[in-house]
Parts: sequence; structure tokens; C-alpha cells
Amino acid sequence: MDTLSLLMDGFAGALTVQNLFWVVLGCFLGTAVGVMPGLGSSMAVALLLPVTFALEPTAAFIMFSGIYFGGLFGDSTMGILMNTPGQSSAIASTFEGHKMALSGRAPQALATAAIGAFIGGFVASVVVVFFAPLLADFSTKFGPAEYFALALFAFVATSSVVTNSAVKGLLSLAFGLGIAVVGIDSVTGIPRFTMNSPYLFDGISLVTVTVAVLALGEVIHFATVARFKSEGQMLRSQGRPWLSRAEVREAMPAWLRGTAIGLPFGVIPAGGAEIPTFLAFGAERKLDRRRPDPQFGKGAIRGLAAPEAAGNSTTGMAMGALLALGLPISGTAAIMLAAFRQYGLQPGPLLFERAPDLVWSLLASFFIAMVVLLIINLPFAMVWAKLLLIPRPYLYAGITVFCGLGIYATSGSTFDLLMLLGVGIVGFLMRMHDYPLAPLIIGMVLGPLAESSLRDALISADGDASVLLSGPISITLYAVLLVVLLLTLRSKVTSRTRRDV
Repeated sequence: MDTLSLLMDGFAGALTVQNLFWVVLGCFLGTAVGVMPGLGSSMAVALLLPVTFALEPTAAFIMFSGIYFGGLFGDSTMGILMNTPGQSSAIASTFEGHKMALSGRAPQALATAAIGAFIGGFVASVVVVFFAPLLADFSTKFGPAEYFALALFAFVATSSVVTNSAVKGLLSLAFGLGIAVVGIDSVTGIPRFTMNSPYLFDGISLVTVTVAVLALGEVIHFATVARFKSEGQMLRSQGRPWLSRAEVREAMPAWLRGTAIGLPFGVIPAGGAEIPTFLAFGAERKLDRRRPDPQFGKGAIRGLAAPEAAGNSTTGMAMGALLALGLPISGTAAIMLAAFRQYGLQPGPLLFERAPDLVWSLLASFFIAMVVLLIINLPFAMVWAKLLLIPRPYLYAGITVFCGLGIYATSGSTFDLLMLLGVGIVGFLMRMHDYPLAPLIIGMVLGPLAESSLRDALISADGDASVLLSGPISITLYAVLLVVLLLTLRSKVTSRTRRDV
């Protein structure tokens, strides 16, 4: 009953006129950037991070969560109508979703995606309400050794498990960790890697790096490479934007299975929603093969329903892991963790004690966001698709101006603008050579936590490294990480063997 009463207090805070406005605005912005390929929720949060410090923390995080959820709602629209997914999390939805559109069922495909995202996100929000406080209480048992193990798990999983090339993922992670150690050492007070420049004594701003690699790097990529690529033709959506009873009965088991598959991945630092969406799609395809009349390859509604539910359930649980453990499982979550720290807040058990109004208002806003997103996506998907008609040069020019204004507004330093340009060029080169960006961001966000935890653990044990393996929690984390790595290695070896055959 305490949880329900706290949730009701959260609804009282989230349903104020001011916070309701930020929920709706976040949902609109998230859907808009989700529809347009190459943008995504991580870029939107990175761009808005410098200009939202004037807001109250509750309002800012309510808007960020709306953007996070809305990005997944909008990602599949491009994939269904143009066979070009907005983000990697929507790739699995594209396979059968676009085939539905080609067969004249585009409205039903868009409705299936919207309802699946709603179900996955809503169920995850219910689980988070009851699960996050328990997880936060459990995290009080974490010491420096356990937090180091958790950070190491996130580093290895995001850099080697979910990337096509483990080498590129680890190099991206190393770059992020390298950026994180620039500045004055908090323990010794000695400048590190500053080249005696006073501009670097405070370190390199995470806001500058995220805006540079996610937004400015994408702008440079468009200006030099992407604008020469032709895009597919968007299919028109005509007919009823809802599902019949037979279609609902067909899709419902897939929605529920996809939701169940996505929930655990919200607390596993495995790169976000990409893995669970493919797992959900694969599970439905295996079940379809047993049917007397297989539908996959012809526009199977279950092949679209399951990945959409899995993606949003993962995102919902990711917010719970972020609040309870301070553990980001994706690039967007990592940026939100940085935003918490910019406001002087540290996610974890202390956040539930010191800022309960923020936590429970944010949790209540998840439910409101799901309803708002269903309302603005179910009947109006084709209206959002018209955003694709915006000339790309105008769109990316506006993003460039917003990058510069946002960074200059937070620091007032010309040096930060030069840093923005330099890191943006690095982000463009990484994108050109297919280096993942999420390990860089997570390395920069969790690098200080890993370093301080390692130091504290070794100091408390007089330099004895065995303390890192002394507790059951840290041993369990290392064991799970080893199993994940072995399974990933086996999967890659098997797939390579099949290609050779």
C-alpha cells in the first residue's frame, strides 16, 4: 500500500498543468525525432540537455522520459512506410511491417506498432513502480567492489556483446574512458592529460561530447556522405487506422510475449532495445513455422507486434534500472544519468530518500506518457510521416545552430565551441568507419564511478586486489558476464561458420 500511495502522490505532481505540459512536449519531440532517420531520442536529449538547466529537475526529467519513449514509438514509422528504420531498435519491426505496408495494410501495421509499444511500455511501467524501490534497497548492499563489477559489466557488454566488431567497440570505450580522466584528479589534486591548459583543468564536459558526437557528427555525416544517398519512396497509408477483432486476437499473444522478452533486458547493460527486439522477432518466426499456414515473409502481424512490445518494455525497465542503480543500459540512458549529475542528483537508494517527489512524479509520468503517445500515434501516424518532407539542409542547419547555442549558453566559452567542433569531427570519423558511439558515452559517464570504486576498494584492502572478488554480488556479476561473453562468442563463431558453408 505504501507504493500505491506514493504513486498516487506522484500522479498529483505529474498531473499539474506545468508538468503535464512537459510530458506532452517530450512525447511530441520524441515521436518527431524518432520518425526522422538519423536523429533519435539520444540526439534529442543531448541537444536539449544544455538548455534545460533552467527547468526544475522534475520537469526536465519528465520531458526527457517522454522523448525516450516517444523515440521508440516514432522509430518504426519510417521502417514500415519506407523500409528504412529510424534507429537500430526498429530494424526487426521493419521486416514484416514493410511487407504489411506493401500488401496495402500500412494503417494496420502502424496501429500494430503503436499498440505494441503502448502495451510494452505500460506493463514495464507497472513493473518498475514495484520493482525499482526493491532494486534500490538491494543496491544498498553494494560496496566499491560491487560498483566496480557493475561498471565493468556495463563496459564489456556494451562494447563487445552488442557490436559487430568487439575491437571497434572496445576502442570506442577506451576513447570515452580517456576523455573521462582528463582534468584534475579528485584524490591527488594533480592535473591529468591537460597539456597545462587551464581550460582542461575541470575536464571535458560530457554535454559537449554528447552533443558533438550525436548531433554535430550526424550533421557532418549528412553534409559529406548521406545527402548523396537516395531514399526509398514512402508508401501511402489509406484505410482504417485501427485493428479488427481478428487482428487483435492474432497480435495479442505476440505483444505479450514480446513484452516478457524485453523486460529483463531493461536491467542488463546490453546496449538497449536492439537485442530483445531481434529475440522477440526470432521467437515469433520459430512459432510461425509450426503453423499449418506460415505467414512470415508475407506481412505477418505477429512479426511486427512482438518487436515493438519488446522495445518499449526494455525502455521502461531501463528507466527503473537508471533510477534504482544509476545503471545506464543505452546511450540515451547514459545521457540522462549525466543530466541527473548536472542537477546534483545521484540515482540509487539515496535518490528515493532525498528526492521522493521527483522519483514518484517521474514514475507516474511514464503512465501518462504511454497514453499520450498512443493518442498522438494511433490515428495520426501519417501526419508524423509528413515530417520527412522537411528539406534536409534546413533541418540539419537548424540542428547545427542549436548545437552551438546550447553549448555556448551553458559555458559562455569559445574554447567549448572549438571542443564541440573537434569532437564532432571525431564523431563523424567514428560513424564513417562504423565505430559504435554508445560505448564512448557510457565509458565517459561510468568511467569516474569505476575509477573511484576501484580506488576505494583497493585502499580499504591495503592494495589487495582479491577484494574485487570477495563478495557474492561481485562474483555473481563476473560469472554472468563470463557466460554472456561465451554465448556471444559461440553465436558469432556459429554465424561465421554458416556463412563459410
